[in-house]
Amino acid sequence: MLDKPTSKNEPRTFADFFCGIGGFHVAAAATGLRCVFASDIDRDACETYERNFGVRPHGDIVDICAETVPDHDVLTAGIPCQPFSIIGKRKGFADSRGNLFFELERIIAEKRPRAVVIENVRQFATIDGGKPLACVLTRLKRLDYFVEWRILNALDFGLPQKRERILIVAIRDSNKFNWPEGGVPMNPLSNILESNPDEKYFVSSHIRTARRAAHSASITPSIWHENKGGNVSSHPWSCALRAGASYNYLLVNGERRLTPREMFRLQGFPDDFKMPASVAASRRLTGNSVPIPMIQAVIDCVLDACR
Repeated sequence: MLDKPTSKNEPRTFADFFCGIGGFHVAAAATGLRCVFASDIDRDACETYERNFGVRPHGDIVDICAETVPDHDVLTAGIPCQPFSIIGKRKGFADSRGNLFFELERIIAEKRPRAVVIENVRQFATIDGGKPLACVLTRLKRLDYFVEWRILNALDFGLPQKRERILIVAIRDSNKFNWPEGGVPMNPLSNILESNPDEKYFVSSHIRTARRAAHSASITPSIWHENKGGNVSSHPWSCALRAGASYNYLLVNGERRLTPREMFRLQGFPDDFKMPASVAASRRLTGNSVPIPMIQAVIDCVLDACR
């Protein structure tokens, strides 16, 4: 994706916290922003990030001195979702990972970026009666930011993946932020799937037989989804990629697992993106990443509000 030219007054730089493999980076760079800092603790994610962007992420945010972070216009953060996810224990702020927002807050307070974009699972909006969300909104407002939040779905931004995520946008010195409308036609699943996947991705005949006994698809190609209760459904798109789900949680046409390249495509990564060496790492890291077209649309709207 080509960088967009920037005018003298609009934001030019971003810092990428909880950066993972770089979904926010791809999206932000496509809007014309330049990365000046990144941070994550996952070794595979950091290696993948550096291979693709030439930026070595710093380590644990807890150990980062706010004063040493370079000045930046936009701060992006995919805060760890495990404390709030539907497949986790949903302890919220009672989970130590849920408290990482407060580490982010001290950096925002010190560096005063013009805008902040935070992403998390949709359950963040409702867990514990909405108290964690209310806390985040209140603390950002206390830092003199105009704050908005909304749940968006990757399906509305062209990706064949039903991935609903909460986006929190905080903007300093402006209250004219407008959310992207979505409505982008979906890229057909047939454009995502590889034509000749390796045999190793095909499940056993026992699993195929069991799935077909439980469900009959009305459309091909489709991705079959088995939920936690054992119910099987199929769609012309994928249910959300999940880092910790069963390997057989999603099956193409009920017969094979997604390949690493297909998983990256479902999140909007370009085919020249350099993937981790192992399938397990690709599966985990794409499950923790963000849908790039959706994030790019939000950042575009943030930049419009800052102009």
